Amino acid sequence: MTDNHRSPEPSSAQDPASAMDQALEWLIVLGSPDEEQSRQFHAWLDADPLNAQAFAKAQAIWDGPQVVQCAQNLAVRPSKVTVLARLRPHWKPLATAAVLILGLFSFSSLPMRLQADHLTVVGERQRLQLEDGSRVLLNTNSAFSSTINDQQRVARLYQGEAFFEVQANRGQALEIDAGPVTASVRDTAFAVRYLDGVAQVRVQRGDVDLRATRDDTRVRLSAGESIRIGPNGFDRPAKLDTATDLAWVQGRLVFENCPLNQVLAELRRYYPGWIINNNEQLADVTVTGNYRLDQPLDVVRSLAHITSARLQEFPALVILN
Repeated sequence: MTDNHRSPEPSSAQDPASAMDQALEWLIVLGSPDEEQSRQFHAWLDADPLNAQAFAKAQAIWDGPQVVQCAQNLAVRPSKVTVLARLRPHWKPLATAAVLILGLFSFSSLPMRLQADHLTVVGERQRLQLEDGSRVLLNTNSAFSSTINDQQRVARLYQGEAFFEVQANRGQALEIDAGPVTASVRDTAFAVRYLDGVAQVRVQRGDVDLRATRDDTRVRLSAGESIRIGPNGFDRPAKLDTATDLAWVQGRLVFENCPLNQVLAELRRYYPGWIINNNEQLADVTVTGNYRLDQPLDVVRSLAHITSARLQEFPALVILN
């Protein structure tokens, strides 16, 4: 958002994070909109169902007790009307902070998190060893459970990403369920990523037998192959680029000629806050780099430097302009 409160573009948001970024901007614009801004706002709402959902959530947060409490802590008068009026210069970092507070344990993910044996928060990785000796590396913001005994060897990735090193076993194969796909494996090393209803399987060593939940279609992947599985089933297998696709296993984020908007989308998975790009001209700038994934803020600073972007930093919020 610029200082003159330019309206967000009335375009369809590509993902929930983008929708929320735009919703937060509309909150300030709608404080005193003109006719054109009102028209643009309604066009934005109609452009994508995600936009209406994000705005409803952002508005509920803005009108809720978290933001008012933040305002009172800034020693402004406690009248809600006065509080919100005087809070406008600080609206975005405070609204963002409230979004983060509620997002840490969202009601939509509560059933999943109650079922999971292991959870990682944003920016955390966790190493596990299963009862059969197989090893699992859980990536950021992931939820996982397993049941391994004489009768069954099953695991489930409820969300997030995991790298598996599965031990050879003459008995049952280990089955791993991740949304639209189930993987059946023995003596292999591979990664599964499951986000927003789409799974990605990447095989480093051995073979992985995959079965689509939707229609029982089956695919076998071998070392060096990768495949995407969405609501409509399998895409075509692709060649795995271990240096980039599995760099996170080594604690790195590697990008080769990747558009900045895609780089920022990946960084958001590791940063416990909001990363917002207000400069649309930066979105398609290609980036190449090798970074530590445990220092996402330093990565954003580096990206701002190499793209000559202006960076604003707030608690739990960074904005590229």
